[in-house]
Amino acid sequence: MALARGRSERRVDYWPGFVDALSTLLLSIMFLLSVFVLAQFLLSREISGKDEVLNRLNSQINELTQLLALERSNSQDTLDQLANLQASLSASESEKSRLQQLLSQGAGDDQQAQARIGTLTGELDNEKQLSQRAMSQVELLNQQIAALRKQIGALEDALDASEKRDQESNTKIADLGKRLNVALAQRVQELNRYRSDFFGRLREILSDRDNIRIVGDRFVFQSEVLFPVGAETINPAGEAEMKKLAAAIIELQREIPPEINWVLRVDGHTDNVPLSGTGRFKDNWELSSARATAVVKFLIANGVPANRLVAAGFGEFQPLDPADTDEARARNRRIELKLTER
Repeated sequence: MALARGRSERRVDYWPGFVDALSTLLLSIMFLLSVFVLAQFLLSREISGKDEVLNRLNSQINELTQLLALERSNSQDTLDQLANLQASLSASESEKSRLQQLLSQGAGDDQQAQARIGTLTGELDNEKQLSQRAMSQVELLNQQIAALRKQIGALEDALDASEKRDQESNTKIADLGKRLNVALAQRVQELNRYRSDFFGRLREILSDRDNIRIVGDRFVFQSEVLFPVGAETINPAGEAEMKKLAAAIIELQREIPPEINWVLRVDGHTDNVPLSGTGRFKDNWELSSARATAVVKFLIANGVPANRLVAAGFGEFQPLDPADTDEARARNRRIELKLTER
């Protein structure tokens, strides 16, 4: 009767619910930041690859532009040479006409005039041949210029297509990031809901003792509940509590969907009092790790799948109470259970 009256007078503790809500918000923010960084990394890698392609295309366009300018310069030189040849040809024809007029009028020596006419005729033929070759070179240059323009057009089309693919890729990455954010947020909410349910069941099935409590998003056992001083073997009272814990974990496993990759992390903590060095463990690191491993192995022996458990030792370096008192050191000697994603 005294025990029932003591429980009914206990006030409702809202602090665990507030801590659960706060941890849910923090986890959500952390996941969103992680997804944002991942999306930024994928986007920067995709854009850098496209930039390399664009740089190569721009380099080819610059080379072709320089080649086109060179060909145009050569073409202009050939045209100038052709104009000079045509001017020389016109001058030769004028000289020939003048000589023929002199010959017809009987002025001058006939043989000298005929020789001069023959010379001018030969020069005229040479000029015509040079003019013909110059015209052929001009035609060839025009064909090369047309081919270069066609290549530049193809490169511009490829550049436009590449920019269009970049825009499509950016759109797909943004959409993927949004869907990933939604999926991760849903996973976080689901896992937090199961964590709250799990802690609620632990509160119901485990002994109602001050040395078993919830701190933040962790369920905390004081080391004295499970282990003798300086040892890692679970005592009989601790085994009874751990069997209840194993049953709760097995029941929870049936409810959590298989796509949620969850684990129960068992963390061992000690106080800051150094070990004597004459015992089995050299320091608090070894003691905390051994205790966490002992809890994990006991849970596995009682039916909890090994792939759902993680053991970690923190020694004295994660205290709950930094004060240098016996009470603070007692609080810091503990085993913590945390339901989290792997």
